[in-house]
Amino acid sequence: MGAMFTHVAQPLVYAEALLQQYASLSQVLDGGALSGDFLGAVAQLSGCELTQLYLLDSKDRRLELRAEYLNGVLQPRDLADLPLNCNDEQLLQFALRQSRVVCLGALSTSLYHTGFLPPQATPWQSLLCVPLLSSRKVVEGLVLCASRRHVELQGFADSLGRLGTFVLGQLHLLQRLHWPVGNEQSVATAVPDASGFGLIGKSPAMRRTYSLISKVLNSSYTILLRGETGTGKEVVARAIHDGGPRRSRPLIVQNCAAFAENLLESELFGYRKGAFTGADRDRPGLFDAANGGTLLLDEIGDMPLPLQAKLLRVLQEGEIRPLGSNDTHKVDVRIIAATHRDLSLLVKQGRFREDLYYRLVQFPIELPALRQRGGDILDLARHFANKACTSLQRDSVRWSDAALSQLAAYAFPGNVRELKGLVERAVLLCEGHELLPEHFSLPLDAIAQDSSRHLRERLAQVERNLLIDCLRKNHGNQTLAARELGLPRRTLLYRFGRLNIKPSELNG
Repeated sequence: MGAMFTHVAQPLVYAEALLQQYASLSQVLDGGALSGDFLGAVAQLSGCELTQLYLLDSKDRRLELRAEYLNGVLQPRDLADLPLNCNDEQLLQFALRQSRVVCLGALSTSLYHTGFLPPQATPWQSLLCVPLLSSRKVVEGLVLCASRRHVELQGFADSLGRLGTFVLGQLHLLQRLHWPVGNEQSVATAVPDASGFGLIGKSPAMRRTYSLISKVLNSSYTILLRGETGTGKEVVARAIHDGGPRRSRPLIVQNCAAFAENLLESELFGYRKGAFTGADRDRPGLFDAANGGTLLLDEIGDMPLPLQAKLLRVLQEGEIRPLGSNDTHKVDVRIIAATHRDLSLLVKQGRFREDLYYRLVQFPIELPALRQRGGDILDLARHFANKACTSLQRDSVRWSDAALSQLAAYAFPGNVRELKGLVERAVLLCEGHELLPEHFSLPLDAIAQDSSRHLRERLAQVERNLLIDCLRKNHGNQTLAARELGLPRRTLLYRFGRLNIKPSELNG
């Protein structure tokens, strides 16, 4: 008898009942009916009066109650007292984020908040909450069962979790089967809500970034974040880690340009006692510290060639060898690399390993420069101002039109990092309640160039620079440029004419 049934009364009877439920659920061809039948099966197997199914919303990763089975009856989905968004329920969030089974008894006298359980005349006493894993071992929801009696529910956790994984697979299959003909593309390109990643910006460039993040979020792919200095590569890496299945494990950040070669190697791989002078004890490296989580290797283009070979082995074999050791050991670490350099050019120059390059570009994400993000500048500026006011414990500040137009017209060569520094300094300098142009230390030539322009003219200049940058990036291909900007090609051509963009300007 497998360990699954060790702590279940009458294990042979239970195993037969479980097998019957698998067979019955496999015949259900409607997603809504499958959720209800699954909860009915959980109620029958566990003997609990209440069963609930919680699933993560695919767009913004909110935990939502999808179905509830109470006293033998599937409850209406639209009852006002059902908690739909459960992101504030700490007990559920613990089970979700830690991917841990929660089994509690004597709920009526405990300190746990259980507002997600429907009120009953007789209080709830026993509860079991089991994470539901997809076929890719990613937590996609929870199944919960509760009883008004004191019963031992821990023994059901393994079998109910496996049954839930089976049901998740069936639900995904039914969704694909019932997609309308011709709707495959719209489903595949659906863009999640930005708030789900904790990032700011609604520009087409950032929405493309959100789309790429959503596609790779729950995979184990190695990611290469490319972009100019200050575009927020570490912020995006944290968003990927915090939104993915490794969120409960550490995110470790290491700048590869911050250490000399020998120091960086010991920092990453660790060392054994006696490996070098001063190594008086064993010390684990960052790969060990990030085990089960994520390691961000910032400025990967500055990693010395000998270390690149060792990193390649980690990516290929998933194992490391500390300095001074003859033995290797396995680590489970997701690698996110980041750089502002052109790695393909470094490969041609012999400064970066070609085999490592092709491992790192398994899933590249190009982060847009701030000048390519249009109206995001003002959204980011307001965000940074609000955070600065909170940090300084002062009242919020207003923005003058002149200050906003000045920021909108500036090219920001230092990207988001430069904007953040400018806004924080401006809030510190502001003694009143309104941010004015004099609070921003923009270069004098940029101010002089735009001081005689109206807001519309300045915004037109921003749009003009964005279009020219995009066309240069796509080597003059108007169709690709229009696609990147989210515009019809004829609209792009109209804007070229309206903004008086000449072919000679695209070669600079």
